[in-house]
Amino acid sequence: MTKHLIEVDEPVAAILKTRAAERGVSVSELVSELVNSDMEAVPLEPAGIAELDRTWNGIKNGAATIPNSKVLRWLRTWGTSDFRPWPKQ
Repeated sequence: MTKHLIEVDEPVAAILKTRAAERGVSVSELVSELVNSDMEAVPLEPAGIAELDRTWNGIKNGAATIPNSKVLRWLRTWGTSDFRPWPKQ
């Protein structure tokens, strides 16, 4: 397997190391899990893409969105015992 070095700033590195340690995995494993779970979250079949298009068109036409502060609070729970899947927020 080919490996790549990816540079991040110190605060991001510290967070990744902490969250990896909390889960008992390496930083590489944590990043891999995050990428894989993110890729699974967005369906790539035509029906999934059509749903994303409908959602985006709704937002462009004034549909309500979730405040950034609420999203940030939820993101900060990733890798902690407080984490809950988004629909249960």
